[in-house]
Amino acid sequence: MTPTPPSISFSKPPAKILIIKPSALGDIVHTLPFLAALRSKFPAAEIHWVVARGLHTFLEGHAMINKLWIMDKERWKQLSRFHKIIPEINNFRKALAAEQFDVSIDLSGLLRSGLVTFAAGARYRLGFSDSDEGSPFFYTHKIAGGSQIHAIDRYLKLAALLGCETSQISQPLPPYHADIPLLSSLPEHFCVIAPSAGKEANRWPAERFGALAASLPLPSVVISTKADAGVVAAVVAASKGKAINLAGKTGLKELMAVIAKSQFFISNDTGPMHIAAALDIPVFAIFGPANPIRTGPYNKQLIDKPTEERPSHKVIQEQLPCIPCYRQKPCSHWTCMRNITVEKVSNTILRSGLLRST
Repeated sequence: MTPTPPSISFSKPPAKILIIKPSALGDIVHTLPFLAALRSKFPAAEIHWVVARGLHTFLEGHAMINKLWIMDKERWKQLSRFHKIIPEINNFRKALAAEQFDVSIDLSGLLRSGLVTFAAGARYRLGFSDSDEGSPFFYTHKIAGGSQIHAIDRYLKLAALLGCETSQISQPLPPYHADIPLLSSLPEHFCVIAPSAGKEANRWPAERFGALAASLPLPSVVISTKADAGVVAAVVAASKGKAINLAGKTGLKELMAVIAKSQFFISNDTGPMHIAAALDIPVFAIFGPANPIRTGPYNKQLIDKPTEERPSHKVIQEQLPCIPCYRQKPCSHWTCMRNITVEKVSNTILRSGLLRST
């Protein structure tokens, strides 16, 4: 076993710290325990965060973050706008450097994030030695993250390198309004279904989600962005009138309020699943080729001390020798998803005991 490096010894506490974690939603949620540990260790420091446009609304108003740096990540990829993008990126770089950060931490581990870490000009630049795309070249201090470890625990290894206490894990979500008008239009008791996923191979068929909704004794609220409205429509069509379509009808703050009101949460491996786990909402996660050890629903309190009202999260996954494979698209047989039946998921939910109070 590789020994853990000793924590960095600062001559004085850092005054300005930069977190680089632009996306995706689930990854940003996974970074919140790191943020909490950092704030606890350095209460007087300014903590800034580089985040992608669109996802910045999730972090807005967070009490532990002093400033958000918004990257137009998707627009900056458009080669047709190259002549306009280069000056924008250069101005972004100059503005970061002007802040005179003491510490910058790359939690994405990609070439782009490594360059941002370096551009910030901090004396201490942290990241994972096993990151991709040559990003470790830009770090002054690095540690192996490991591949068979949950993302939250992986990020906390860098917190420990900074001398933070990591034995007590908290996941402080940004503020949101718990009583939004939308909730008054929903049933008193409902579950939430999130049928989307970033990778096509991670998507349980929409029709099965619909059949699952039809089999449950309480209504389901189906969520997604506008881009995945067609997936939600297919779920609702197969639900025999038991599902409510909220595709594209909530921002990230409103989404948190809807999830917080739900009895439980059903999803593929997707970002809102991690919001549910952080909100202490029981999760039933359907996994195909992905690895739940790395990206499964995480809540230390539920894992350690489940109660009758709040049992531990459930990952529903086939035990196959080819799992995990991390495919983007389904393979020729896609057994990992096709073998997960509606009955299997429904029975797992019914046996949990969560439906006794509805």
